[in-house]
Amino acid sequence: MPTSSIPTRQAFDVEELGLRPGSPVAPCVIVIFGASGDLARRELLPSLFELFRKQLLPEAFAIIGVSPDAWTTETFRAAMHGAILEQWADAHVHWTPFAERLSFVRGDATSAQDYAALAEAIAEVQLRFAIPNNVMFHLAVPPALFGPIAGRLGAAGLATSEHGWRRLVVEKPFGRDRTSARDLNRQLREVFGEEQIYRIDHFLGKETVQNMLVFRFANPSFEPVWNRNYIDHVQITVAEDIGIGTRANFYEQTRVVRDMVQNHLLQLLCLTATEPPVSYQATSLRDETVKVLEAVTVVPVDLDGGAARGQYGEGLLDGQRVCGYREEAGVPGDSTTETYAAIKVTLDNWRWAGVPFYLRTGKRLTRKLTEVAIQFKPTPHLMFPVEGGRPSHQSVLVFEVQPNEGIVQTLAAKQPGPDLALRTVTMNFRYAEAFGVEEPPRAYAWLLLDVMQGDQTLFARTDWIDRAWQIIDPIVERWASEPALQFPNYAAGSAGPAAADQLMQRDGRRWRDLSSRSHDGR
Repeated sequence: MPTSSIPTRQAFDVEELGLRPGSPVAPCVIVIFGASGDLARRELLPSLFELFRKQLLPEAFAIIGVSPDAWTTETFRAAMHGAILEQWADAHVHWTPFAERLSFVRGDATSAQDYAALAEAIAEVQLRFAIPNNVMFHLAVPPALFGPIAGRLGAAGLATSEHGWRRLVVEKPFGRDRTSARDLNRQLREVFGEEQIYRIDHFLGKETVQNMLVFRFANPSFEPVWNRNYIDHVQITVAEDIGIGTRANFYEQTRVVRDMVQNHLLQLLCLTATEPPVSYQATSLRDETVKVLEAVTVVPVDLDGGAARGQYGEGLLDGQRVCGYREEAGVPGDSTTETYAAIKVTLDNWRWAGVPFYLRTGKRLTRKLTEVAIQFKPTPHLMFPVEGGRPSHQSVLVFEVQPNEGIVQTLAAKQPGPDLALRTVTMNFRYAEAFGVEEPPRAYAWLLLDVMQGDQTLFARTDWIDRAWQIIDPIVERWASEPALQFPNYAAGSAGPAAADQLMQRDGRRWRDLSSRSHDGR
């Protein structure tokens, strides 16, 4: 049959197309501290607007922005309108009814008088829009202000209510180390209960991350091989093509391990390696993810051979020359701050003994990419003839988290022809294409909905934060005590430093390609 006559069809048939509306969300007031900041403009207000235009917010809601800027409600609305128009050219269709729910309170984090004004503003919008006494406080501010704001909310009587709920959302990084994280938890727990605190990591709101659990535990063909008997190693990659932008002061203090490994990469490690929870709810899942961290030794690797660091120099990215880290605005010319980290981790438990997990993250790399790649062991005996004396096929299962959310699996198949020739084939499952959802809401949107519903399943618990810092602190301390002398050691637009490649080569492995071509497992 001629190729042109072969009927085309979707790669995957799904039972139900579209976006499910989910359970109704409780009416509430959303208070955003740091409303004039980058996070509010780039993520929080666009996410809330996205939920509104998809009719996922409750009918009765209001958003109050708080910051020390000399803004008014009109200023706040205009600034957020501009930020939202940058992302949706047709935002005007839904903007007017959304803007009516926005108001602004000028407030200093340490001023008791300003919290009295905030209490009045909350009461006013509750009355105007018939909203029950439910309030979410989102702290989009530097971590040093988390404790003072929580304390002031408590002193103003805003942290509790007999006739509704109060929930506190805090951003990463949660502390600078184990000691500061414990101190911060103590400050928050003096005012709010653990059931009221939502430590947000937007990676966990992504569809692919949540689907890792569904894929593994709802399909009986995968869980039996999810162990050391069948898996050779796991690669977890969070690559960014951007530099530090205007965040030099933050990045010089935080560095890549605190900024990315302590939260994002360890969360992905936990969801990949977790044991089956009793049920998909906060207590069961978070119990199991803590057990994964407990299986990691306090010093997970030999830092001379099992970890690599780097700092980007100038280079070419998408054909454009970009500066090195030391040339970024606000960065000292002799900075030894790491912008890249690769770490080898092993888990001391029955399921994963002997299986290495390779974590890597960096800025100014070849492309933006977040993925978890499960590399399976080769078959113990390959009966089929292979070219060159060894099979070229590798069986890999890849969960692509961003920019294109989906699942990719490579398989071996016979190429059509008279002889027996094995070739690699790839199955690509893309959520947007399979479910017919052109624009699924962003991760922040789902997590904000979870907060409104009181669902803590995808939020870090106190003991998880404590254990994560216990793992990361030795790496941070070692690198701080022995500054790298060879920085910069990778060019912007590259895949990272040679030391990271050597880390894999010592184990007879190599990193997956970071190039812009579609990943095929090779």
